[in-house]
Amino acid sequence: MRPVQIVDLFAGPGGLDVAAEKLGIQTVGVEWDASACKTRRAAGLETVEGDVRNYGPSQFPRANVLAGGPPCQTFTVAGSGAGRRALDDVLHFVKRMVAREDLREIKKELSKMEDERTGLVLEPLRWTLEAIDKQETPYQAIILEQVPAVLPVWEAYAKALQNEGYSTDCGILHTEAYGVPQTRKRAVLIARFGSEPVSLPSPTHRTYRKGVPREEGDMSLAPWRTMADALDRDSGFSVISNYGTGGDPKARGQRSSSEPSATVTGKISRNRVVSVDGKEMPRFTFSEAGRLQTFPFDYPWSGRDISQQIGNAVPPRLGMHVISAALGWGTPSEEKLDRIKTWGTVKVTKGGSYDELSTKLFYV
Repeated sequence: MRPVQIVDLFAGPGGLDVAAEKLGIQTVGVEWDASACKTRRAAGLETVEGDVRNYGPSQFPRANVLAGGPPCQTFTVAGSGAGRRALDDVLHFVKRMVAREDLREIKKELSKMEDERTGLVLEPLRWTLEAIDKQETPYQAIILEQVPAVLPVWEAYAKALQNEGYSTDCGILHTEAYGVPQTRKRAVLIARFGSEPVSLPSPTHRTYRKGVPREEGDMSLAPWRTMADALDRDSGFSVISNYGTGGDPKARGQRSSSEPSATVTGKISRNRVVSVDGKEMPRFTFSEAGRLQTFPFDYPWSGRDISQQIGNAVPPRLGMHVISAALGWGTPSEEKLDRIKTWGTVKVTKGGSYDELSTKLFYV
């Protein structure tokens, strides 16, 4: 049996790849952003810097698992909405690609879309079909994630992949339900070649509900994790993101350190951190922001736009659950999950440089 190797499209700074490496899986990531590539290389992740549209399965013959998280800007509520307006077109392109229409003609039409990034969501399907048609064996598993607005595309993918011999499952996952100290929804699709059923990972933690104590709920699940669990600050605090509308603009999007973080975005460095008595505290360091995504506490963030890198990434802890489900490995053990080393302490000098690194595990 061939060892598992993942080729990760739109790999970013390495969230899914960190998860895979901790599971003992080799990865190679394709990423065009130079800063994200710099972070990946500093973390020791195999990286091809380039546009996924210029590559295909033949350049990665050892990879037998395909993963991808195409850029989401045109599908998000905060973006221009080009992806939502083009959703019907994208679903039509899925049907045309599965019907094996001339790919050159499809690419020509995609280039004329309102925002050409919208068409990038079709790249994993192109890679999948090329592997089926031109390689000795198709990808044994496929893992795709995006913002919730992309779920209809993943549903169309699932139907297409079933006709190509895959078992599939897709839906919306809540990151805090997998031990991530952050509320974040992701549309996830997993597929496995063959008739054996495949299912999205089962939650291990309770879903966050505002105003409901984390001790309440399904007792078979662990309580959701808080920001205080992940970060080593000396006292309690609140985070004010200023997202949303209505109410006091100075207190919008407020979360206590006894709650999970709100969705970590590329603007996390702008979030205010306030003590329980209302005093301003230092804003999140890159290490702290990364830990809210469950990256290792000493992850070597590099290059420019680090906040954006962090906000765009797949939470590694969620990634371990999704990869394990796609491969039929069951729920990863806490021992494996703790290999990520998220729950560390990082003491920072006033100048912002790392003064001390030490490991401290939290168990919830």
